[in-house]
Amino acid sequence: MPATPLAQPPNRRLLKGVAAATLVLAAATPATLAHAGGATPSGSVSPTAVAPGGRVSLNVTGCGTKTGTASSSAFGDVPPVPLTPGNLEATNLFGNATVPTNAAAGTYTVTFKCGDSGGRSATASLQVTSGAARGGLGGSVGAMSPGQIALGGTLTAGALGTGIWVLRRRSRLT
Repeated sequence: MPATPLAQPPNRRLLKGVAAATLVLAAATPATLAHAGGATPSGSVSPTAVAPGGRVSLNVTGCGTKTGTASSSAFGDVPPVPLTPGNLEATNLFGNATVPTNAAAGTYTVTFKCGDSGGRSATASLQVTSGAARGGLGGSVGAMSPGQIALGGTLTAGALGTGIWVLRRRSRLT
């Protein structure tokens, strides 16, 4: 006699249905919340203090769009800086701006605008300090004492001598 499948009790089918519905809802909720109009964007500037002529990185999260802009009087008379997504989900928008060399010292507001029709925006502060941006050798020549230079030269000469000794010894053994 062939085996007949046993009928599942009704409560087991109900539990499977509830589990499937919960799984579908749980999978859809994060995507819905990320792109909901109620999400509040948050902007940041790095570094938060920069000298005239310096470059800053701009970041805004929570837009849920693939475009946005950032603007500030600290950037001079230029159009708003376009922000582009850092990943496929567009959870973060990034951009860079340069503070002009003739910018006055002070605190400036950077306004981030999301690229959607909702007009959502965020602000962050940027401190422009007095003085010029460091450039050139990046501080590598700043404060080296003659003792440090002599030690570096001695270590370099010792490493070179050891390398020559090892190579000559190896050639004699073969």
